[in-house]
Order: sequence, then C-alpha cells, then structure tokens
Amino acid sequence: MPRSPDLARIFKALSDPNRLAIFQLLRKRCGPGCRVAADDAGNTVSDIADEFDIALSTVSHHLKELKNAGLISCEKRGLWVYCAPNHAILETIKKFART
Repeated sequence: MPRSPDLARIFKALSDPNRLAIFQLLRKRCGPGCRVAADDAGNTVSDIADEFDIALSTVSHHLKELKNAGLISCEKRGLWVYCAPNHAILETIKKFART
C-alpha cells in the first residue's frame, strides 16, 4: 500500500470536481486491462476536452494533476496525447477503503 502522502495526493487530485469528472470519463471509456497503447479511441486530450465546457488548456492542466497523482498514464504519439486510467491505483484506493 502506498504511504499516506501518496494517498493524500490521490485524494487531493480527485477532490476537484472537474478532475473527478475527467477521471470518471476515462474509467468509462477504458475499462480494466486497458492501457494507453491499447484501444485509445476517444482518449486524446482534445477528445476529453470536447466532453467538458472548459478550455483545452484547463483540461490539460487537470490531466497533468491526475497524472502526477498516479491516477492516469499519458502517452504522446505525434501531435496527440492519449490518456488511460491507472487501474492499479483503483485497487490501492479499494484496499485503503477496506482498512
């Protein structure tokens, strides 16, 4: 299990309503076992931004915060950045909730 500061960083990242919504969208689009290099249709930064009424730069900032917290992974390919949830972190959160 991660140290407490790691959990604090995770919960802090998810405490923002926009970041939580972005993370939930990625979870819906990319189920367990999904990786960035896998089926990433609809998981580019611009695809994600299209789902929200906030600026692309703001979505990019939120994705950076989610990535820094370990909640998502991102991969740049050419002009596009693809994102996917880190399902291992979800297991960590579940373990924490059970303790």
